[in-house]
Amino acid sequence: MADIATWFELGGAAAGAGGLRYAKYRAPRVYWSAIGLPVTWGRFTWTYPSTMDVCGLTVQPSGFRAFMTRNVARREVRPVPPKVRRVRPTSTGLRVTLRLPAGLEPADIAASAERLRHAFGVHSVSVMETKPGYVELRMTGYDVLARVKMPRKATPRDLIVPVALREDGTVFERDYRKVPHALTLGANQSGKSMYQRNLIKGLAKLPVGLVGIDCKRGVEQSRYAPRLSALATDRDSAGQLIDALVTEMEDRFDLLALYGVSDLWELPEELRPVPLVVLIDEVAELFLVMSKKDEPARDHTVMQLVRLGQMARAVGIYLEACGQRFGSDLGKGATALRAQLTGRVVHRVNDKQTAEMGLGDIAPDAVVSVTGIRADRPGVAVAGDASGYWSRIRTPEITPDQAAAVCREFAHLTPELPFLVPFRPTARTVPKPAASLTAP
Repeated sequence: MADIATWFELGGAAAGAGGLRYAKYRAPRVYWSAIGLPVTWGRFTWTYPSTMDVCGLTVQPSGFRAFMTRNVARREVRPVPPKVRRVRPTSTGLRVTLRLPAGLEPADIAASAERLRHAFGVHSVSVMETKPGYVELRMTGYDVLARVKMPRKATPRDLIVPVALREDGTVFERDYRKVPHALTLGANQSGKSMYQRNLIKGLAKLPVGLVGIDCKRGVEQSRYAPRLSALATDRDSAGQLIDALVTEMEDRFDLLALYGVSDLWELPEELRPVPLVVLIDEVAELFLVMSKKDEPARDHTVMQLVRLGQMARAVGIYLEACGQRFGSDLGKGATALRAQLTGRVVHRVNDKQTAEMGLGDIAPDAVVSVTGIRADRPGVAVAGDASGYWSRIRTPEITPDQAAAVCREFAHLTPELPFLVPFRPTARTVPKPAASLTAP
């Protein structure tokens, strides 16, 4: 009987070890909550002072504190680390709020993030300044970008669209009130189209007008026609559509001047025009021309687009430009337009120059992170803005049919705008294949 009991105990231990190993890779949230969180919390608590000391994140105490330590406590005066104000566990990691002593700044903590990651045994450590004198260490216990699963509470609202998941476990949101215009770059098969599909899926559920510009004959955006108020499928129609948007922008400015306000959202709700989001796929197609005679029309379209980028935010018209490559080499007006696109999302690219064009002017240290994105992880990107803050994100996988189904479901939210009637897309009929004359 003793031998049988021993075998049962060994079998139970093996099953438990196998279950933990399975949970670590298949259910990382469960493994982190049960095993990883207590171990990491304990390691952080016991090794925090020595870790901060060896990382050079300590300062000499004040004269009064040194006097009290030496003469009252009768202890050796040692450098002091940042004071831990709060430790908060999450389903993906650990959040630690630190009070910085005099002599340290957030950049000092951020420079040692990689050393802190190895010292505390976590997947990643990012540093976020919460208020003057305080920073938050966002530790991630596992790779949350390996299998992206958006939280249930991440739903579109008030021109805020949750698009992806950040490396620290938080949700990356596209907020058009804070960042009105954005540029998304990425090579083929990098996940750029998937990012755009997630964006369209979220915008389709909001009371906004969607304007599509797809110069590839509409192969990308025509499937979203039930939710689009306008769609341009070539360069000529795109130029006419952009002219119509500029005219609408001027009319809306006249409305603001009439009521003595400077922003669309200051108007009464019953008088407020519907916000518009302009989705440009392969923005470089608006710049490229085949002959000299096409250059005047190209320059006119680009300058109108630059005008939208400069002024349209106040009247509720927002630009969302996507492309594989974008920079001054495209021609006149490219740099001026890029300067107006505050938000930047860069996926895997084919050359370093493209990464520098997307992030070099707002977050130069993020360029190295872009060049390290692997080809077998589509959807991974680096997102930044003019504040200099950047983070690594990944969009959840979604098929074109799923995005198109959402557009059909919320087609009743498509606003009827008279100035966009000439550009309203129509449902396409797919021709049936001809009958085969060959016997099966």
